[in-house]
Amino acid sequence: MATPGAGMGGLGSLGAAEALTAAHALSLPAEAYGNDPNVEMIWAMKAYQHAEVYFNLISSVDPHRLKLTQIDDMIYSSFREEFPQLRIDQLDPEALKSQSAKEKWRPFCMRFEKLVEDFNYGTLLRLDCSLEYMEENTIFSTRIQFFAIEIARNREGFNDVVFRRRAAESK
Repeated sequence: MATPGAGMGGLGSLGAAEALTAAHALSLPAEAYGNDPNVEMIWAMKAYQHAEVYFNLISSVDPHRLKLTQIDDMIYSSFREEFPQLRIDQLDPEALKSQSAKEKWRPFCMRFEKLVEDFNYGTLLRLDCSLEYMEENTIFSTRIQFFAIEIARNREGFNDVVFRRRAAESK
C-alpha cells in the first residue's frame, strides 16, 4: 500500500488534542463551515485512515469471511437488485458520478439513512479492486456506496486477489 499520509501533508501525525478538536469540529453542522480548508483536510484524513484500515483488513482476512455491517445481507441484496449489471471489479467513475448515476444512487443511499451510521460520510473507494489505494485508483463515494460495492466485491470474490497477493508475499 502507498505510504500513509503521502501527499496529504503528514495527516497521520495528529496528536490527542488535535484529534479531539477534529472530532468536535466534525460533529458541528456543515453550514457552520462553508468551505473551510481545515475541515476538508480533516475529512480527507479520516477517509484515508478508513481506507488504510479496510485495505489492511482485506489483505489479512479472507474477504469472504468479512462482515462490514450488521446488515450486510440487506445491503448486498438491495445493491444487486438496484444495480444488477454494475461492474464492480473495475468501476467506471461515471457509474457513481454522472447525473443519471446520481439520480439512481440517491434513493438507494437514502434507504439506509436510519440503518447505517454515517451512511453519507465521504469515503474513498478503489476503482480497480485488484490494486491498492493510490490517487489514480481512488474515487470519493458515500459510505453506503462503499459498503454496497465492497460487500459485493467480498461476496463475489473480487477482493480475493488482494488477500492472495498478501499471503504469497508473506511466504
